[in-house]
Amino acid sequence: MTEDTLYDIAVIGLGVMGRNLALNLNDRGYKVVAGDAFPDVVVSARAELEPTVTVVDTPIDVLAHLKAPRTMLVMIKAGDPVDALIETFRPHLQAGDILIDGGNSHYHDTERRQALLEADGIRFVGLGVSGGEEGARHGPALMAGGDADAVAAVSAPLAAIAAKAGDGAPCFGTFGPGGAGHFVKMAHNGIEYLMMQALAECYLLLSGPAGLEREAMAETLRRWDETGASSYLLEITAVVVDEIDPDTGRPLVEMIKDSAHHKGTGRWTVEAGLQYGVAVPGIATAFLARALSSRRAPHAASLRRLPPAGDAALLSEDLGKALPAVMLAAYAQGLSLIAEASTVNGWGTELATVARTWRAGCIIRAAMLDPIADAFTADPELTDLTLSPLAEEILETAERPLRRVVAAAVADGVPVPALANAIAYLDGLRAKRVGANLIQGQRDLFGAHTFERTDKPGVFHHEWPVVS
Repeated sequence: MTEDTLYDIAVIGLGVMGRNLALNLNDRGYKVVAGDAFPDVVVSARAELEPTVTVVDTPIDVLAHLKAPRTMLVMIKAGDPVDALIETFRPHLQAGDILIDGGNSHYHDTERRQALLEADGIRFVGLGVSGGEEGARHGPALMAGGDADAVAAVSAPLAAIAAKAGDGAPCFGTFGPGGAGHFVKMAHNGIEYLMMQALAECYLLLSGPAGLEREAMAETLRRWDETGASSYLLEITAVVVDEIDPDTGRPLVEMIKDSAHHKGTGRWTVEAGLQYGVAVPGIATAFLARALSSRRAPHAASLRRLPPAGDAALLSEDLGKALPAVMLAAYAQGLSLIAEASTVNGWGTELATVARTWRAGCIIRAAMLDPIADAFTADPELTDLTLSPLAEEILETAERPLRRVVAAAVADGVPVPALANAIAYLDGLRAKRVGANLIQGQRDLFGAHTFERTDKPGVFHHEWPVVS
């Protein structure tokens, strides 16, 4: 092939995400060749993509069609399949070639792969992609990490296909070396878990104690979406609760099994919080709520329920006012985790850039992200969003409604772990006393673990009375 007939970029993996990203790249003026390991996928992809995108028989065949240095966007299942693809490609790659892993890979795997390929002069970029199939086709949020030269080399096509925020800026961010990009995407997914769980609890309260039927509930959610709580997840929640099941004529959400699943990224976020010593209790609660949803006792539905105890209209109004506080807690936890990981690993990740990257295209996009980005821009040393003037502004109107909502839910026997955890998290960060002094005393009594004092430096052990 001549230089004029070679392709700019390859997409490997032609599921829905890969196909849509290939079409998106083509729309932005990039000449795309694509391949997949499964022959049946190749056949269906050819029928859908050609002649717009050239589809070859196997992934390795893309190499002969690419301009040097060759750039390949890999959109396959995370884990072992990525390692297998690297082993297949490695003997055929040349120094300077770039592999971009756009799957939901663990950031430690990304760093391991970068180190492996670096020895051969092959560049590896970890790319978080958010936005689902529609985002892939029309503009996702993209979070890149890896060698600075490699990321710079692929920035033009990635910025071109990324979603554009209200100010026209592409939602494409570069967050540092190593696994920084995939770490930011992992934190994004943890925030997503928490926001989804909180909205599920709003649904429980609106459809239960507040007594709203389908149309009224959807209208209430749409009204909230015109406030400071405006977000993609709130918008689609209104759509989900308003949809009618064509088989039964009932609200479709009532016909969906009340048990949620997960793919692991929420767990990774919780594990990272433990690893870096950053409190992400709301994200952990949301993850565990999904686990609990599939482990309820078979007779749970027959257990005695309490009658509604509060003012239904007030509950509905308070929920809408409280939601920004829960969103604040969600973003604060994810961003604090990113900040600590960046410090420990030397990534240099800018939290303002993270917030700007999430403003459009991704699942957790929300109106709140513009002022969040502004808060981190105004104070580059800020790592805890709850300490910002923005947090004070949000909580001034949202804190009391959130407390009333949680109290009403407890009184009515409605499980609201995410809503309750949000207020506990915010209280824990702001409280003058949290009881940790007692815990130090307990640990010193039963295990001589020592304690710190308020009146002098150092660590101390006390001879406590013997408790048999």
